[in-house]
Amino acid sequence: MNRKSRLWSSLVLMAALAACGVGCSKLKARDLLNKGVQAYKDGQFDLAIEDFKQAKALDPGLLNARLYLATAYASQYVPGAPSDDNNRVGQQAIQEFQEVLQIDPNNLHAIDGIGSLLYGMGANPFDPKKLNESMSYHEKHIQIKPSDPESYYWNGVIDWTIAYRGNKDMRADYNAKARKPVKDTDPMPDALRNDFNTKFGPIIQDGIKNLEKAIEIRPDYADAMAYLNLMYRQKADLEADSAARDNDLRLADELVDKNKEIKQKEAAQPAQPSS
Repeated sequence: MNRKSRLWSSLVLMAALAACGVGCSKLKARDLLNKGVQAYKDGQFDLAIEDFKQAKALDPGLLNARLYLATAYASQYVPGAPSDDNNRVGQQAIQEFQEVLQIDPNNLHAIDGIGSLLYGMGANPFDPKKLNESMSYHEKHIQIKPSDPESYYWNGVIDWTIAYRGNKDMRADYNAKARKPVKDTDPMPDALRNDFNTKFGPIIQDGIKNLEKAIEIRPDYADAMAYLNLMYRQKADLEADSAARDNDLRLADELVDKNKEIKQKEAAQPAQPSS
């Protein structure tokens, strides 16, 4: 064999070995992904995370490994728990979901995952900046797939959370200075109501619009009705006219009744056999 032939043979062998190495890594990555999925289903989240991390390292293009890794981190995050470890897990989940979006910007699972995590971080302890950031991800979902009711629902929930907190804080500030405290169920005094309307009126209207849209898409959306009821009670505090306030409260009560009716129908339905 002459020198050129030996060189060519060496190049072919090196290419074959390289191809085998890449192929073997991808096969090992998929095997680790499957093992991780089973561990995740069994509730062994730490073991699942390690499998997903190895699968991601062996095959960075294996999107499902990244998604499962992010989901496994997210499943360990406890909303409202203030510990550094818990916050770190939540941030790790967000980072992994964001890496998925760098590869697939329209991945709804990653978009919803970040939106959900940011809501959990912003609702308790209350952080309106995180809540608004959460809303931006639900808006992305709506832009990609406007027929899904859940994103409208979550935006309505966020609007209510912000408005409710504002209502509560403004009443507390007023009562700290007033001779006659105002109960939570009382109409707001004129000056307080005007201030509340200026600061939170648009948020309340946006929340009603989002929740009504969710119900329009899914007419039996009981959870959306529950929050629309709560949002109408916030809207009642915007009303200067007592008749308009009473009408808002009547609409809220009707939604409570409708919600109960749907829940009762769901409870009466026979359980579906598991597949």
